[in-house]
Amino acid sequence: MRSTPTNAMLLALIGGPALAVASAAGAPVQIRVTVENMAPANSVAFAPLRVGFNNGTYDAFDEGSAATAPIISIAEGGSGSDWFPAFGAADPTATLGTVVPNPAGPLVPGATGTADFTVDPAVNRYFTFAAMVVPSNDYFIGNDDPTAYQILDASGNLLISSISQFGSDVWDAGSEVDGSFGAAFLMGSSNSDHVDEGGVVTRDFADLDTFNGLTTGAGYTFDRQFGANDEIYRITFEIVPAPATAGVLGLGGLVGLRRRRG
Repeated sequence: MRSTPTNAMLLALIGGPALAVASAAGAPVQIRVTVENMAPANSVAFAPLRVGFNNGTYDAFDEGSAATAPIISIAEGGSGSDWFPAFGAADPTATLGTVVPNPAGPLVPGATGTADFTVDPAVNRYFTFAAMVVPSNDYFIGNDDPTAYQILDASGNLLISSISQFGSDVWDAGSEVDGSFGAAFLMGSSNSDHVDEGGVVTRDFADLDTFNGLTTGAGYTFDRQFGANDEIYRITFEIVPAPATAGVLGLGGLVGLRRRRG
């Protein structure tokens, strides 16, 4: 049985180039992850972002293949209840966690969230992420390629300052039929309801129009509005120095911005 929270449970859940900070080779670094919903007002919201700093071996899903339990727990319920255990089993040294919006709940348009993570660059140089897109039955964002985003070099220097997700980066897990019945983050709909689709993971944002005109769990009338090339989500990274190193920030130099889709 799938573990998919109700709308009430889901509601209860919880720019610019960075400066490189030199660290001893292999010494753990603190990385601050900030997320921002860039979608237009009254458009999509996102469940809390589930993240893993890892060795690049864990692959939660593949385009064109049937979704399995780990990504379904993200796509259908936003909970990561199967995603985290599978990730930990495949990569026991990974640093796993959640970036929670402030205030807690779905990340509505214009909202942000921040969390800090201690990462060992000797083993966990890659970044993997996933979050449910709502309202929907089984839509999500996440990287298909586990090595798409190398965040750190071996010395703990930040290689990527931000990751942007566009309309064309929205995934449909293909595991649940689209419609107001069983959709998360809709008034009058229970996320625990489910109609199997039996499809495969594909890129799809246009079918979010299914929910246009319906009232979201946050009380606004949904209207997708964005297109394939519109930025809807941004993840930014910053090294958080220890007090003793704060004074040498300027010595690190600017990190080149690299945005990739995964």
